[in-house]
Amino acid sequence: MAKKSKQHKGLINPLSLLPRDRDDHGVVQIVIETPKGSRNKYAFDSKLRVFRLKKVLPVGMAFPYDFGFIPSTLAEDGDPVDVLVLMDEAAFPGCLLRGRLIGIIQGEQGKKKKYERNDRIIAIEEANHSYANVKHVTDLGKEFVKELEEFFVNYHELDGEQYRIRDVRGPREAKRRIRDGIHARKGMEF
Repeated sequence: MAKKSKQHKGLINPLSLLPRDRDDHGVVQIVIETPKGSRNKYAFDSKLRVFRLKKVLPVGMAFPYDFGFIPSTLAEDGDPVDVLVLMDEAAFPGCLLRGRLIGIIQGEQGKKKKYERNDRIIAIEEANHSYANVKHVTDLGKEFVKELEEFFVNYHELDGEQYRIRDVRGPREAKRRIRDGIHARKGMEF
């Protein structure tokens, strides 16, 4: 008689994957939650171990780039470190890819006088063609940052919050924030 295999409920928890899969600290693993062009905002539910629909954006508003997180990290907002991924084609929720760090948008969100940090790492998908020559967020131009700022301001207004960009920095600061996120996650007790 064949031995019954142990069935798993839902997906493997992508939150527990390693943030890097090799010694190159400029390349990180990224789990996509929401694909570029989507009006649907997805989020990984660690209790159910599935990607669930979190909200639907209004008509005319969509995610300008793939949006996800770096596994095994923890940001100030209690979620994994956020990442915007620039690549040739949209990915899909749950897709694991590798991204080369080019910068960080340092921001904060909140209501009235209660604000918390909510930075966005910016990465280029390792095998893409369109952004292959981009090495630093400034290579994308000021209009890029302005458009992202407008997206995040409008996105947070849907929840009655404000979003403010504090600064835009390069890959060195992005690496530092990821290191902070790795240390914060390791410091948590499960």
